[in-house]
This record gives sequence, C-alpha cells and structure tokens, in this order.
Amino acid sequence: MQAELARGQSQRAVAEQLRVPRATLQGWLAQEPSGDVPAALAQFVASEEGVAWLHRQVLAAQLVITLLAGAGIRQVCTFLELSGLSAFVASSYGSQQKLNAALEEAVVAYAEQQRQTLAAQMPPRRISVCEDETYHPEICLVAMEPVSNFILRECYAQDRSAATWTQALADALEGLRVEVIQGTSDEAKGLLRHVERDLGAHHSPDVFHFQHEVSKATALPLAREVEQTRRASDQASEEVAAQRQAREAHQRCSPRPRGRPPAFDARLHAALTAQTEADARCAQAEQRQQQARGCVRELADAYHPYELETGRAQPPERVAERFAACWRQLGELAEQIDLPERARERIAKAERLTTQLLATVAFFFATIQAKVEALGLAPEIEAAVHQQLIPAIYLERVAERRHALRRQSHALLEPLRRPDSPLQALPEQLRTDIETVASECADLFQRSSSCVEGRNGQLALHHHGKHRLSTRRLAALTAIHNYFIRRSDGTTAAERFFAHAPAPMFDWLVRNLDPPPRPAQKRPRAPRQTYLAPLAA
Repeated sequence: MQAELARGQSQRAVAEQLRVPRATLQGWLAQEPSGDVPAALAQFVASEEGVAWLHRQVLAAQLVITLLAGAGIRQVCTFLELSGLSAFVASSYGSQQKLNAALEEAVVAYAEQQRQTLAAQMPPRRISVCEDETYHPEICLVAMEPVSNFILRECYAQDRSAATWTQALADALEGLRVEVIQGTSDEAKGLLRHVERDLGAHHSPDVFHFQHEVSKATALPLAREVEQTRRASDQASEEVAAQRQAREAHQRCSPRPRGRPPAFDARLHAALTAQTEADARCAQAEQRQQQARGCVRELADAYHPYELETGRAQPPERVAERFAACWRQLGELAEQIDLPERARERIAKAERLTTQLLATVAFFFATIQAKVEALGLAPEIEAAVHQQLIPAIYLERVAERRHALRRQSHALLEPLRRPDSPLQALPEQLRTDIETVASECADLFQRSSSCVEGRNGQLALHHHGKHRLSTRRLAALTAIHNYFIRRSDGTTAAERFFAHAPAPMFDWLVRNLDPPPRPAQKRPRAPRQTYLAPLAA
C-alpha cells in the first residue's frame, strides 16, 4: 500500500485495488501502529503482500473456528487479540460478525457454482442413498450418498412425510446424471413409502435398528439375572465363611462350653452346597448373557453377501440359515428366563425384518451379475471377478481396522496379481474398467445408514453452540462437508461423487471476499466509578 502510493498511484486507485473505501484507506494511513509492533512488521503489513497475508489469516481463523470447529465469533476475536493480529485487523465482535456472514454467503455461492460445473462433467451413475432426519429444533432432512459421503440434501422441512422426502430428494438431484436404485434407512413409514413407491428403488434396512431391538429386549433382563445370581453367590460365600469362623471360634474356646457341640460340619456342608448351586446359577446366567450377545453379533456378521472368514459368496439361503439359528437361540433364551411380553414383541419385530434383509442380499447379487455381464468378459475372467475380485474389494471395504479381514482380502487378490492370471493378459484400459465395475459392485451392498447418523451428530455439535442453525449456516456447513473436508487420501466428498476435483475452496474465498477491516483508533477507557470518592471542596 505504502509502496504504491510512493510510486505515485492515487489513493482512489490503491483503494480500488484493495477493495476498500477511500475513507478507510485514509484512516489506515492516518493511524499509527501500536508501540509493541516491530517497525518491520508494520511496514510489511502495510504492503500489498501484507494485506493479502492478513486476509488469509483472518479468513482461515473464521473458517476453521466457526465452520469446522463449531465455535463462535467471540473465539475468533479472542484469537486475533492473543495472536497480535488485532493491531492490524479489527477484532470487535461487530466487525467479525459481518465478516462471518459474508464468509457463509461466499461458501454457499461457491458450492452452487461448483455443483453446476461438476454436474456437467460427471459420468452417469446409479447410486444408493442413506436418509434420516434430525432436529435442531426444526425437522432437518439429511440425505447422503454413502460411498462418496457426499451430502445430497440437508434442509429444514415442515414434516417428514413421504411426499416431503421425495420433493427434497428431487430438488437435490436436479441436473445430476444419477439414478437412485437403493435407499438405506430405518423403518419409518414415510421413508419406506418414499423409497419403494415414489423412487421405485429397493429399500435396504439399517442393520443397527434390528440389532438394537434384540439388544433392548434381552440386555436388561439378562443383566438383572446376572446381578441377582452374583449377589446370591456372594451371600452364599459369606455364609460359608461365617460357618467356618464359628467352628474355629468354638474350637478355640477354653474351657469348651458344656453340652453337645453344634453340628458345624452339617451346617458347613449345607452352606457349601448352597454356594455350589448359587455359583452354578450365576455361571448359567452369565452364559445366557454371552449367548444373547453372541446372537446379536452373529446377526450382524451373517448379514453380508460374502463370508467374512473365507470371502466365499453367501447366497440368501445361507444367510437365512444363519438368521434362523439366531432366532431359534433367542427363542430358547426367552423361554428360559421368561422374558416379558414386551421384550418378546421386540424380538418378533426384529425377526420380521428377515425377509427384507434377505431381499437386499438377493438384490445385491442380481445387480452385480448384470453389471459384470455388461462387460462381456470371457467365462474364466468373469468367474475371477465374481469369486475373487469383488469379494476382495468388499472385504477391504468392511475391514476398516479388522486385520483378519484385510489379510483375507489380500489373499483373494494375490492370485489376480500374478503374471499368469488371465486378468493380467488383458489390456490396461479393460483392467481399469473391470476394477471400476468391481468396486461399484462391492459398494452396492449398503447395510447401514451410519454416515447419516454421524452427520446428524456433527450438526448437533453446531446446534448446541448456536441453539438454532440458520438456513444460511446450514447450507454453509453442507458446503464445507462436501467441498472442503478431505479424507486421508486427499479427496473431498465432491471429488468422489462427481469423479472430478472441485476448485480449491479456500483460494476461491480469498479471491472473492474483501480484505478484513483495519482496527479503529483506540479510545481511552472511561475511569472506573467509585462510590466513596471525596467531594471537591
């Protein structure tokens, strides 16, 4: 700034270059920096490069603190004060609040611009959608594409009926070359009708909800039984110890009391028998508790299109057998501990979902069969894709931190990577196409809507700090999730969804937002009022 003026540029030209009013520029020139600021730093900040540097620092603080961390504007003001930037940037709440509002508007504008640009470039896709609602305090509908984790729709609504969901998703998909073939959610009637009737797609139940019904039905009664039997076992142990102490005390008496001694051996034998029986009941209760927990885990482990231990295909018939074994064990447990009627109804409610779960497995295999057949591969290569490639990718998706599944995935992929594999003899482009289709097939099986639940938790954190999220702020948070946050591989949700990388958001914001205002002249503080000051004579 000073350099441009020294070269003869007018104040008006410099103000237009910095995108500030001329009066503001004149105020900056008239203002002397604080005595604590080094002269070299003050000179740098007064230059064009210094203004750009300040611009990036303040925008970064606003973006990270308010939109990523969910904190408030006062935390930004505190950061500016503690970092010393308040000597060059206005740190009052009002100035930073205006900047925050401009930032949110710019983020939303960026997202709309990038969506139009990327939508025109994206290839056609058939996708699954995970949907759920949250409250803060209005109903907020959230729809996400689970593979890319891209938020398709996040908006407030008057209700959560099927018509409202359908209209919201139609607005979200307008202009996108996508077709929804599957929806994953809970069993809300509005969502079921929206997916199955309005979209004409397959509905995949959320595995968590039917597991939750079983856990809720069995966990408390079994825990209560274990607690009661442990207490009885402890009391029996105390009784055995008391009988032994009584016998030892009688034997130590000198002289011994007259008369026949108590039947200590019989009493101790009875106490030991009672302790053995109590320990057996406690062990049996703990075994039933572990059995119920094992059934809940097995319900989740069985609900996969491939066996997790071997990677072999698991058709609906095999999944049905494993489910039936679980329901049979749970029925026996219900009889043994005499579960109340309400708990039995919960188990029956979960069991009724079996048909829909098996339909999802059948839908998965039918869809991937059509996808692979469309490639027109040789029989041996098609078999390798079905029996090794897709299962390996699926296990790798499921593995996360489970090393055994990751090892099994690598074991399935190893034969396909060898030089003598028929896949290695194919052209590189065809191998890439096969891998892409196999990845799409592995991603097709959606057994959980946890991505939406996680997003709802993130929104709750922002809501707790704000008490209410405005429509603009909600749209800005959606844009940050889709276009700014990156996974460990460096990709954003938008890049994974559109198959093209968006323009860097932060650089776009720096170019399109005005520099932050400079601080006002420091005003002297008013003297503290004293109540007992002597009056002037």
